[in-house]
Amino acid sequence: MGDLRVIEVKRSIFEDNNRDADRLRDQLRRENTLLINLMSSPGAGKTTLLRRTIALIRDEMKLGVMEADIDGEVDARAIEAAGAKAVQIHTGGMCHLDADMTRQGLAALGSEAFDLVVLENVGNLVCPAEFDTGAMRNVMLLSVPEGDDKPLKYPLMFKNCQVALINKCDTLAVFDDFDCERVKARILDRNPTCRVFFISAKTGEGFEAWTDWLREALSQFRGGKLDAPVHFDA
Repeated sequence: MGDLRVIEVKRSIFEDNNRDADRLRDQLRRENTLLINLMSSPGAGKTTLLRRTIALIRDEMKLGVMEADIDGEVDARAIEAAGAKAVQIHTGGMCHLDADMTRQGLAALGSEAFDLVVLENVGNLVCPAEFDTGAMRNVMLLSVPEGDDKPLKYPLMFKNCQVALINKCDTLAVFDDFDCERVKARILDRNPTCRVFFISAKTGEGFEAWTDWLREALSQFRGGKLDAPVHFDA
């Protein structure tokens, strides 16, 4: 029998995507546009988070949003109603976005016209954590009802983010088995440099710290002091 050829497809896919992501970051630097990748499970509150964020910062910076879903336009319409330009990306059944899909979304949005663009990734705690989208910062949203054990079950998601937002803190009295100190310790055990903010997108609790972080990130980016994140570790 002849030699059997083995192709490392997964490695090739990730390496190609990482190169695409670096090229996209270079493009966004030239356009002076900060791209943030927002990830969570379905229903954690990403769109509600963005709607309140838009209301708080739209007078300070021009914000655009890319909404990624397998199907539907509900979230993009909600963002437009909140006062920001949005485009809807349909992934055709894929559970994540990669750098090339992000590039196509940015082209439709017109990224050069914005100070800040947020990619609301497909609701999933697994696949989006594996693919570099070309964002300068990765943010994940965990809601209280999901439980404080998620950093143990989905470590890559927390490892690859610079910020973890703990949402729906207004429900802590109901979900009284959720331990804020425990979840923070579990996140920092996976990622010691991660910033952790406790918020409620419904009531606005904790949003001052979150929006201050956005302002700081944009200022650092504009000053050339925001380093690109290390490629996603898959």
